[in-house]
Amino acid sequence: MSQLTVSRPCSTPDPVTEIFHGVSVTDPYRWLEDQDSPRTRTWIEEQTRYARSYLDNIPGRERIRERIREFLAVETYDSLQIAGGRYFFRKRLPDQEQPCIYMREGADGKDRLLIDPSERRTGKYTAVKPLRVSPDGRLLLYEVKEGGERTGTFELLEIETRKRLPDLLPRGYLRGFSFAPDSKSFYYVHEALDAKRPFYRATYQHVLGTPTSEDREIFFAGEDERIRLSLSSDEKRLAFFVHRFLEKTLTDIYLQSFDALTPPKLIFSKIDYLIGLRFLDDKILAITDRKAPNRRIVEIRLQENGEHNWIDVVPESDMPISHWLVAGDSIYVSCVKEMIHRIFVFDLSGKKLGEIPTRSDETLRLIGASPDADEILIETESFTEPIGIFRYSAKTNERALWAKRSVPFDPNDFDYSQIWFMSKDGTRIPMYLVGRRDVLERSGNPTIMTSYGGYGVSMTPQFSIFVAFLLERGCLFALPNIRGGSEFGVEWHKAAKRRNRQTAFNDFLCAAEWLFKTGRTAPGKLGIFGGSNSGLLVGAALTQRPDLFGAVVCMVPMLDMLRYHLFDNAHIWKEEFGTVEDPDDFAVLAKYSPYHQVQDGVAYPATMIVSGDADRNCNPLHARKMTARLQTANTSNHPIFLDYSKFRGHSPVLPLSERVEALTDRMAFLCNQFQLPV
Repeated sequence: MSQLTVSRPCSTPDPVTEIFHGVSVTDPYRWLEDQDSPRTRTWIEEQTRYARSYLDNIPGRERIRERIREFLAVETYDSLQIAGGRYFFRKRLPDQEQPCIYMREGADGKDRLLIDPSERRTGKYTAVKPLRVSPDGRLLLYEVKEGGERTGTFELLEIETRKRLPDLLPRGYLRGFSFAPDSKSFYYVHEALDAKRPFYRATYQHVLGTPTSEDREIFFAGEDERIRLSLSSDEKRLAFFVHRFLEKTLTDIYLQSFDALTPPKLIFSKIDYLIGLRFLDDKILAITDRKAPNRRIVEIRLQENGEHNWIDVVPESDMPISHWLVAGDSIYVSCVKEMIHRIFVFDLSGKKLGEIPTRSDETLRLIGASPDADEILIETESFTEPIGIFRYSAKTNERALWAKRSVPFDPNDFDYSQIWFMSKDGTRIPMYLVGRRDVLERSGNPTIMTSYGGYGVSMTPQFSIFVAFLLERGCLFALPNIRGGSEFGVEWHKAAKRRNRQTAFNDFLCAAEWLFKTGRTAPGKLGIFGGSNSGLLVGAALTQRPDLFGAVVCMVPMLDMLRYHLFDNAHIWKEEFGTVEDPDDFAVLAKYSPYHQVQDGVAYPATMIVSGDADRNCNPLHARKMTARLQTANTSNHPIFLDYSKFRGHSPVLPLSERVEALTDRMAFLCNQFQLPV
């Protein structure tokens, strides 16, 4: 096993004490929140040297890198959309650092290169993504990112000439965008990073070829950090959505015709339910959870008095609706019931036309459609098969392969099963077990486990190179469907939401205990991993039951739950987690907040925390503070270190070479801790 050759950096505490609702809480590493201070930058450099002294000396690292590169250096397709018989998408050739944007005329046409980010000569961290095609098919809106940032720059390309237009939106968050029907202007909601009034929420119209200083404000929502404005459109009108993140999220919706001869008209005021609108000529369709927790699709007929008529098109059922598309005269509805994806087809009046054939072991996603054509796009994947993109036609009831990622992994060598275990409160929880057939039949396996447990996100079969590499080396993969997701409807989510969050952690810990009780794994052989909300999950598991785990990989996490809402836009997650401003929320958050639950003198397992400067979703302060706290408190000889990059953020857009190195580090860490063959 590799040994650390550099002494652990000293993280000097500089305590700050606050009183929350009469309770004193001390934060020893508040100073690490200041990302750009010389003290923090020096600390990051020392942590990086410490991590590299371990990771670079792991035996077999080069062989691990070779296999990871074989997995990643393959042709990939993503971000596919249809517009007027043309397909726009990203494609990366096997050895390219970043994908390029292409266009294909018709399903069987040749791929035509539109945008190659390397031609910008700004380095390998520049990534591009297609977003929208103008109604006349002449212009393409695309996003440019640097590293893993959530913000981007938004540019226009003249498709036929590959000419970049001078009309652009500077670095920031694009909250809404619509081309005008004549394609001579566009409407946008944009929050620029360098805005002089950063909380000014408005929609503007930009006429192509004119300076942005002449852009016309057409709608103003307010000036408040708690307001978010977005927009959508059809051929005749714009819809403005004003979201107010208060104790509850309340939304106002306005409609305005493109001729702008009349002011915006308020059609919904302070609604606290989900509503997603689709405009079809003079008809308004919507998905909503109003009086339908599992969601329904309705036609809304507007009335002058505001008492609109809601007519069910696809009524609520016992299967939660996860997504829907309209193509031609058909509505496609994706549902998940007991982890199985199903896609139903209806006509515009709600008559059921059929169901797209699916397999019980695959995840399906509706990713695109052409409103005026009988075709939709579907992504599929499973535990052992990477993403494939299919075209489906309701007329033929067949799906045809459009593109598939050819990863060098033989699915025939692996299988999965599903078991049920009992959680702490007596609820039965399902769990997938995946591995080689001999691994599924034997005991004492090195095992890797993850889940999510929040935001209603369901954990269904998906292909992961992280997991596939470990499966090849004899690991068992465990995926419990803990509460906080929507595998069994909205109540499954509510059971672990906000003040019930501990329920998700209990489910996860009970899954680990089941693996031990049944002999599937053995002490010291269970590893857990997760990122973002799942990073919070593994952070809570690590601090509540450090004795259960042999290794932990915690990526781009939230871990200081008393201060998470003070940074970036995290305050909008109040309904999911609560905040310390509420005394009842505080009592729950303080009890599980991983950063605050680290205890001095505890033997913690080997832990790899992953983050980077560019993360503005789960601010990297969480990773920095947690690393310092764990290293100081730990009494075991296991390595606890921070894998940090100034380019890493929350968006998966790092160049190929960086992704190879990053995944090599994670796999080398786990192989080293579990003594896996490399």
